[in-house]
Amino acid sequence: MSAEVTPFTLAIDQAQLDDLADRLARTRWPEKETVGDWAQGVPLTAIMGLCDYWQNEYDWRRCEAALNKAGQFTTVINGLRIHFLHVRSPNPDALPLLLTHGWPGSVVEFLKVLGPLSDPAANGGNPSDAFHLVIPSLPGYGFSEKPAEPGWGVEKIAETWILLMERLGYQRFVAQGGDWGSAVTTQIGVIAPPGCAGIHLNMPIAYPDVEDLKNLTAEEAEILAKSKAHQKSGLGYAYEQGTRPQTLGYGLTDSPAGQAAWIYEKFHGWMDHQGTPETVLTRDELLDNIMLYWLPATATSAARLYWESMSFYRPRKIEIPVGISQFHGEVIRASRRWAEKSYSNLIHWNELDKGGHFAAFEQPELFTQELRQCFRVLR
Repeated sequence: MSAEVTPFTLAIDQAQLDDLADRLARTRWPEKETVGDWAQGVPLTAIMGLCDYWQNEYDWRRCEAALNKAGQFTTVINGLRIHFLHVRSPNPDALPLLLTHGWPGSVVEFLKVLGPLSDPAANGGNPSDAFHLVIPSLPGYGFSEKPAEPGWGVEKIAETWILLMERLGYQRFVAQGGDWGSAVTTQIGVIAPPGCAGIHLNMPIAYPDVEDLKNLTAEEAEILAKSKAHQKSGLGYAYEQGTRPQTLGYGLTDSPAGQAAWIYEKFHGWMDHQGTPETVLTRDELLDNIMLYWLPATATSAARLYWESMSFYRPRKIEIPVGISQFHGEVIRASRRWAEKSYSNLIHWNELDKGGHFAAFEQPELFTQELRQCFRVLR
């Protein structure tokens, strides 16, 4: 197997962008919802507004240029071509940091933190906090290859990421993730390879046991109430992707409006915003992320990760150093005492008063500060 790392340049054919505009122009819209809020899903006027902007004003070439400027590469590991951003710090002593996104995210989530994390001296920080950044696209996501056979669950992805860091020559590194990135990073912590000095999560996998439930604090009761509400009305997407990703994929792969609505709903439900996602992220930023599903047609292959690994989300014992940052609007949270039962070497814990599920995307400055502070003790 070749260990070659190949530079990757995005250059989407104009015909693909013209096809997108044509499909958007010919969208067959359903009738308006019968409620006055998002209770039935994305309101018709909201998604029509987003798609109108997408068709008539959005500029993909801007995002394409930003990704190319960041530095993109591919390499084949375990028989699959993996796409990743690789940003080396100007500080030769920088600590290698592996960042993993989730669904419905992408490497686009991290574009705003590339500079601050890799070159803190040029971004108002301390040079000693510098990181070399490795940001892979999950298999079947973005411009990573789509698995053609089952078996590409969280465990195999974690093993692949460890091999990726070794291939890049990083003998010692730290890892970070949220959503599926949290699961993959957690599994790296379980494997505890000699090269991994520690991990950081912005969505810890920790739940109360029977004894905890007998004496919940007010904060813990609030966390559980939010979690139960999410399980009752917010997990339909996960059950569909976890059981019938192929069936779902036909509609999302054919209709850009459908793909956009499927993701836009989660931005609304999981972000910490003032009424709409656009109060935190621009429409351009929202669509940049959606484009990493539309252009490579990954609705189905991305959804299959739920089919592969829905059962992964249960507490696991991790003994290597772990840092946790919980952002205010995160859907799934934990109390510190629950977390300490899974993470015996907790080196960082912080609860932030703003930010949601897409931490680096929504609050890049806070996200950067959390990683700098967490990993300082491991340098």
